[in-house]
Amino acid sequence: MRGDLKQQYARLSIVEKLIAINVIVYLVSLILVNLFRLPSITVWFQLPENLGDFILQPWSLVTYSFFHSGFGHIFWNMLMLYFFGRTFLNLFDPKKFLNVYFLGVIAGGLLFMLGYNTLPALINENGVLIGASAGVTAILIFVCAYLPNQTVRLLIVDIKLWHLGVVIVALDLLRLSSGQNVGGMLSHLGGAALGFLYAKQLLKGNDIGAGFGKFMDSVANMFSREKKAPMKTVYRNTAPRKTTATTTTTIDRKKVDKQRKIDAILDKISKSGYESLSKEEKDFLFIAGKED
Repeated sequence: MRGDLKQQYARLSIVEKLIAINVIVYLVSLILVNLFRLPSITVWFQLPENLGDFILQPWSLVTYSFFHSGFGHIFWNMLMLYFFGRTFLNLFDPKKFLNVYFLGVIAGGLLFMLGYNTLPALINENGVLIGASAGVTAILIFVCAYLPNQTVRLLIVDIKLWHLGVVIVALDLLRLSSGQNVGGMLSHLGGAALGFLYAKQLLKGNDIGAGFGKFMDSVANMFSREKKAPMKTVYRNTAPRKTTATTTTTIDRKKVDKQRKIDAILDKISKSGYESLSKEEKDFLFIAGKED
């Protein structure tokens, strides 16, 4: 049973895995509080507005995004993450998705703390931040900025993605000015700013999240355990080396040709928009995103 669950989890895309983790954390927190009557564990992972409290739990700049205040909170966040995350993976690999998502989470958290420590109306207020909204907004606005002229259907209306992005940011600004969930709105705007900047720089050929991606790789390598291969008898390979070299060269050429085709399609998107792609090109991007 445990092995089956691991296999099913391994088959999920990075977006589906992130959704699964958020749902599991939400359910575990719910069970511990309501069934076992234990104190909420959220306090150890939520992002405080006070800099002194933050210094004692710096991990909360990321962990706050895995906790939600209620069913509606997590439902809408995960729904938006699913739809816009799938579009993102049609264009880029999972690593870039994680870069945009977690940089959005961090940007949202930093703007939240900055607001509570500098804005006169908030200095004497107490607040904490939880929820994946900043990361989700970063992904959403990234897609809207990268494919501005792509149309999506909302109920019975077709709307361009850049229009959708403007509406979402405008609604957050309106709620911020009215004093509704100020901390949450600040985090949304931080994530939106990161997503917009990332997309615009990427269209110019600059990946502003490359350094962050390398840092995350180094952190992951610190916690990964290298499995030592068992001792085995080694036989000398008498096959001509030319065959091996030829096979390797063929594989490398296929990878190069595939990457060239992806780059050509992305250039076409940046110049003419996603809707200018043919069905064959869209299918190719979708399959390439799944394989990476």
